[in-house]
Amino acid sequence: MAAALKDSVPPHNLEAEQATLGALLLDWRAMNDIVTRLRPEHFYSIQNQTIYRAMINLFGKSVVGDLLTIINDLTQTGDLEKAGGSAYVASLTDKVPSTANIEHYTNIVVDMATRRQLIHLSAEVKASAFDETRDSRLILEEAEKNIFALTDGDQSTPVHDMKEVVPAMVKLIESRHKNKNVYTGIPSGFGRLDSMTSGFQNSEMIIIGARPSMGKTALALNMMEHIAVDSKIPCGFFSLEMSYEQIGQRLLSQLGRIPGGKLRSGMLKMEDFEKLQQAAGRCFEAPLYIVDTPNMKLIDLRAMARRLVVNHGVQIIFIDYIGLIAVENSNAPVYEQVSEVSKSLKALARELNIPIVVLCQVARDAEGNEPNLAQLRGSGSIEQDADVVMFIHRERKKDEDGEMEPVQEAKLIVAKQRNGPIGDVPLLFLNSFTKFENKREDA
Repeated sequence: MAAALKDSVPPHNLEAEQATLGALLLDWRAMNDIVTRLRPEHFYSIQNQTIYRAMINLFGKSVVGDLLTIINDLTQTGDLEKAGGSAYVASLTDKVPSTANIEHYTNIVVDMATRRQLIHLSAEVKASAFDETRDSRLILEEAEKNIFALTDGDQSTPVHDMKEVVPAMVKLIESRHKNKNVYTGIPSGFGRLDSMTSGFQNSEMIIIGARPSMGKTALALNMMEHIAVDSKIPCGFFSLEMSYEQIGQRLLSQLGRIPGGKLRSGMLKMEDFEKLQQAAGRCFEAPLYIVDTPNMKLIDLRAMARRLVVNHGVQIIFIDYIGLIAVENSNAPVYEQVSEVSKSLKALARELNIPIVVLCQVARDAEGNEPNLAQLRGSGSIEQDADVVMFIHRERKKDEDGEMEPVQEAKLIVAKQRNGPIGDVPLLFLNSFTKFENKREDA
């Protein structure tokens, strides 16, 4: 009977709530730290909610909260009775063992509120699951989004004045001066590009566009090689076109500098096996997570991206490519479908606070010419939503035997950058390894 009664009462801790409020009454300066993470709805008791709301009201007016000012504020708003009366407010200071433990009391209040929110979410999911008119995948996606928001919700919002900002910025600039390889974002491994972008930035959607067989996937894999293999930064890769075996094979070819044709045929020499072993050793420990579901639904991609961030600490995601992501309304015009995907991926980048790099095809009339923003295939919203847009351009040069030249000059055209310069990044394309490298410029 006692267990059943316990289960029927939502988790809460009235003593911690009272101790938190009492500590604030005794040490109002603590409100500066507490107000950024503690909200009225975190309190289970309506009385305590009402008192804390009055405290926030006084804090907003730059009035020091004490017994007199809080009772006066509650009286003016007509909430004194709702707050339990003057006697209850006055009794709160008697509930505080030590004002030094206010952070601990606050953590208990927030923890209990989180548990109540989880119970509420569980009830919503249960009700939705019984509603057979709703798609089960949509229910899952919505539940995961809400839980992700809950895990990310307990973040304080610090306020920085210029006495803190200026010294920190000067120190950062001095550090960058001493070490030219320091970037604010995740470096791609291509020096000129990283100098222009300062690395891939959190919350940004980066588009890499090109015609088919120009090397979009190769460039993405080169970047992931630097990020996951060399720098050990957890990286996710959604391959909607190639299997994980093909991705793994191309990574080994690039890392070991072994021609892809040899790996496909198995016609390897002894020195090739040595290169393969070294490349495999470097790859084995890399925090690179591959999802190779073809024609993946947008809702499934978003859900899986959240799992990669929560479960594996992924800090950047690559998607190959945007045109293969399926939406629920497959009967809508193509431009509407692509627009929905584009806006959703940009929103996902902001939600997860990581860079999302998306590969995209360009229109057929770009064949043989340098692509431009108007040629992004599918929808103008891609250009609008993207923070950075870059295009791969290289000429498909062949030798006298009709074979592609082993080394070709290429360039990465940064056509749009919301927070930085645009321009060209010279590269070399090694055809045998389907690999891009920095082009060494003459001094």
